[in-house]
Amino acid sequence: VSTQSTGSTVYLEEKAVSMLQEEKVNHGQENEDKEKNKQIAEYLRMAFLASSLFFCFLVYGILQERIMTVPFGETKERFGNSAFLVLSNRVVAVCVALFLMWRSSETIRPVVPLQHYLYISLSNTFSSLCQYEALKYVSFPTQTLGKCGKIIPVMIIGTFVSGKKYGWLDYLYAFFISVGCGIFYTSGSVSAPHKKHGAPAGSGMLSDEWYGLCLIFLYLFIDGFTSVFQERLFKKANMSTNNQMLFVNGWSALISTLVLIWENQLFECISFSVRHPDFFLFSNLLSASASLGQISILYTIKEFGALVFSIIMTTRQLFNILLSCLFFLHHLSMGQWLGTIIVFTVLYLEAKKPKRSSHPPSAVPNTNTPPKETV
Repeated sequence: VSTQSTGSTVYLEEKAVSMLQEEKVNHGQENEDKEKNKQIAEYLRMAFLASSLFFCFLVYGILQERIMTVPFGETKERFGNSAFLVLSNRVVAVCVALFLMWRSSETIRPVVPLQHYLYISLSNTFSSLCQYEALKYVSFPTQTLGKCGKIIPVMIIGTFVSGKKYGWLDYLYAFFISVGCGIFYTSGSVSAPHKKHGAPAGSGMLSDEWYGLCLIFLYLFIDGFTSVFQERLFKKANMSTNNQMLFVNGWSALISTLVLIWENQLFECISFSVRHPDFFLFSNLLSASASLGQISILYTIKEFGALVFSIIMTTRQLFNILLSCLFFLHHLSMGQWLGTIIVFTVLYLEAKKPKRSSHPPSAVPNTNTPPKETV
């Protein structure tokens, strides 16, 4: 009897150990499944945000080029007032900011004196005017590739205005971006399609190209100051991005309106919208895609950080050039494709490089001072 009892006890102990081991295996499998589901959900969220960024800014780029370079209606009337597009974008952005602040129960009041928002607004507004105006003189691929050289003026401004220091790798990247842009600009035509096809020989097409390139360089330097002003503003006060979005875009809408009134073009632009409903539709879609793109930027940086955001936006710029060549029939020479490859290779390397606090805010975005695509 004693032997049988001992055998039963051993059996029960072995059974208990076996059940515990099985439970551990099942629990481990369950945790592993949960971790896999979590990763899948994260990848799906990343794919959704990347798709949102791609869609918004690819649409924005196509519409921007369509509005500024292709005539409207049977009369082939061209639209050429950049200030009206800036006004349209800023009005929609203000509406979006108000909605977001209402949804998050934020108080709709400035947290710093209004003139502090004005500094960002001035640089942001005039950089936007420069990028729209540039499309009158140079092609969209030229404009987009030029905007990729943002690191150069940011480093210059960061050095002389903010006292930042950069490593040799930063200067190497800036050098090769300059080389890539130089190859692109010198190995083929960079003029806008309507300038190429519509300008007679000897009519100063070269000066138009240089004027467009100067506008791109001016855009880069003015936009570089936007990041400096943003950083200083966020350091002065505990400010939400919605608050800055509301008051900066409010100032920009006012500045654009004053420019249109000064040029006596406000009612002419409204009349153009009435005469050409397709322009009215495109301009509103342009503004909507720009605002939705900014929201996607904020969420992408918040959820996945600067590295993922930089890689997505660099890829998006490359696709913008490819789609522009496809839809608007831009012909790029082999040298221009080589210059494009050099620039985007450097941008990918720069995006994957470890970030340091000495970098400019536009190169190292964070959730407090997110980088913004100038629109």
